[in-house]
Amino acid sequence: MSGTKASRGEFTDSDPEDKEEVTASVCLETDLQDGQMMEVDIGRYSVLLTRCNGKYSAIGNQCTHYGAPLSKGVLTGHKVRCPWHGSCFNAVTGDLEEFPGIDSLPCHKVRIQNSKVYVTINKKDLRHQKRLQRMGTAVPGENQTVLLLGGGAASLICAETLRQENFGGRIIMASRDDLLPYDKTRLSKVMNVLSDTIVLRRMEFFHQYGIEVWLRKEAMSVDTEKKTVTFADGLVQSYDQLLLSTGCRAKGLDVPGMKLDNIKMLETPEDARQIHAACLGCNVVLVGTSFVGMEVASYMIGKASTITVVGSSEMPYQNTLGLEVGKITMMMLLENGVKFYMNDHVMEIKGVNGKVKEIVLKSGNIIPADVLIVGIGSLPNSEYLRGTKIQMNAKNFVVVDKYMQTNIPDVFCAGDLASFPLAVAKNQLVNIGHWQMAQAQGRIAALNMLKKTTELTSVPYYWTVLLGRTIRYAGYGEGYTEIVLKGNYESEERKFLALYIKNDEVIAAVGLNYDPVVSAVAERLLSGKVITKKEAQSDEPSWLQVS
Repeated sequence: MSGTKASRGEFTDSDPEDKEEVTASVCLETDLQDGQMMEVDIGRYSVLLTRCNGKYSAIGNQCTHYGAPLSKGVLTGHKVRCPWHGSCFNAVTGDLEEFPGIDSLPCHKVRIQNSKVYVTINKKDLRHQKRLQRMGTAVPGENQTVLLLGGGAASLICAETLRQENFGGRIIMASRDDLLPYDKTRLSKVMNVLSDTIVLRRMEFFHQYGIEVWLRKEAMSVDTEKKTVTFADGLVQSYDQLLLSTGCRAKGLDVPGMKLDNIKMLETPEDARQIHAACLGCNVVLVGTSFVGMEVASYMIGKASTITVVGSSEMPYQNTLGLEVGKITMMMLLENGVKFYMNDHVMEIKGVNGKVKEIVLKSGNIIPADVLIVGIGSLPNSEYLRGTKIQMNAKNFVVVDKYMQTNIPDVFCAGDLASFPLAVAKNQLVNIGHWQMAQAQGRIAALNMLKKTTELTSVPYYWTVLLGRTIRYAGYGEGYTEIVLKGNYESEERKFLALYIKNDEVIAAVGLNYDPVVSAVAERLLSGKVITKKEAQSDEPSWLQVS
């Protein structure tokens, strides 16, 4: 019965609408076996009922990230993984165990009586469907300072984890942005977004828990001997422990004409709004066929007059998802009027009256353009570290160990700036610009700052949205030698699952309309239980059993 939904509970209260606490009989004790779960309704509230080692538990059923029904996810022991974006929760306590969600779930009382399972919910706890884990705040007299450079996901989760672990010292988050930490994954999906709607925590939150936020504050240099950071406005701030999480910035095109108006790159909510406004009814050209380029092309369908994508490879996503998946996604956009020029490059941008007018390609093709959007990758924001002894690789990413510690004591790095050992890739040093991974690294950095030795074990999990459909990815597919492709990807439904094989085992999976398989693969990769090539090729789904 895993993942099924029971009918509305049988109330034991005479008038449940008037009570803060409501108890209902939701099923028979024999309805679930160990390792199974189901959604039950109590009044208007959706509850996830699970059974493990003979014991029933009940938590909220809506993932705190984007509200996915957890009953459609994957239950492994006491952990349930969301089918949409991979967030994990403790099925007994409701506590968050893996990102991208940042809040925990309400937990409900369960009792067995006369072979029936009763759940009691507190309606007051359920009004927001999410719960903040208990946090401390700054303690007077505690003079230790943790300085977080960067205002993104890694810094936010590092700050929250420090307070959850009762760190009472000073926490400063310094960001060159003018916005509090926000959900950056939304920018290429909902481009006319209002900044206020994507902020992850309000300013009251930072005040309440004693987290200082310095906006429009850019770090210019670090002195690891004196343990100080100098900012652009001349301020010098000392630290006891430092987190480097200044991320990356968009890479520009190096061609004639880049100074013309209406050449855009997507980095901030303001950029997203400007791109949305500039493209309405216009000829839009996008350079780059990875996630930003393809998402923006998808978003512009029905808004722009023409949409043209220029890519340097044979297929979109070729370097990350491979030719086969790239072909499927390209077909999805082609059918909606998007034009592609692949295996091509921009040689020159021509303008009239200071604005973009035409894009000249290496092939000789000339594309009319009112707006040019560049999404060809990113560069690390690490210039302020020049002259320090902090180890960086050839591409200027900061090298860390599995504790997110750099080669300098008390200096940590997390997020897009970090080159780190990935557990599921046999500790190969990698750089992964995923939202969920940045959050996980922020947490690991905080725990190790507090000498609570913890290794990074998270499995990379990300998603992209095309034409309102979400493609999910888990694992690390670099170096794969073949793909096992399942599903009817040429039908209108476009259902597919691709499993990436290396050394006769699955190292990554990508799926569309195949939930919760990608989450199940993430669980298998996390557990270290190999999915063999033979299992991947089999049509028998038993290999997805993760418990």
